[in-house]
Amino acid sequence: MIAFIDSAKVMAKGQVTIPKDVRKTLGISNGDRISFIVEGNTVRIVNSAVYAMQVLQQEMKGEARKAGLANDDDIVNLVTEMRKEEVSE
Repeated sequence: MIAFIDSAKVMAKGQVTIPKDVRKTLGISNGDRISFIVEGNTVRIVNSAVYAMQVLQQEMKGEARKAGLANDDDIVNLVTEMRKEEVSE
């Protein structure tokens, strides 16, 4: 994990330019969306797409095991069965 401190000036309309090193570290570029996570008096700025994927992964953690999917073969078999069902409908 890269740790560094950078700063930016808040303009009249509340706009801030995210420093280049921060944009590079977060993997954000022109047109990307960012999220602000406020925890007490601390704010984390994160790449919205990456954050959404992390939240989804956390929510899905353990679901494959619950569904009886222990390895890649189980997943391939499940997809094959689902496709057979779609064709027969």
